[in-house]
Amino acid sequence: MSRSHRRTPIIGVTKAPSDKVFKIKEHRRARRALNKIDLTEDDVPHEKQFGDPWRADKDGKNLFAPKECPELMRK
Repeated sequence: MSRSHRRTPIIGVTKAPSDKVFKIKEHRRARRALNKIDLTEDDVPHEKQFGDPWRADKDGKNLFAPKECPELMRK
């Protein structure tokens, strides 16, 4: 149990437990868009056009004060 607590005080800012559902939906949307266009042309949409991280449920990670919130240091 030597690593049963966090070493770095960084935690995700989120309203969802995971990004998995968002990523599945966005990858499906990208595949559907690629299937609709003619791939023999050179104007393939950029891969970053799909899966905008600003629309995801998770908003990244932030530092927190471990002395103020010791319960967040538990894994």
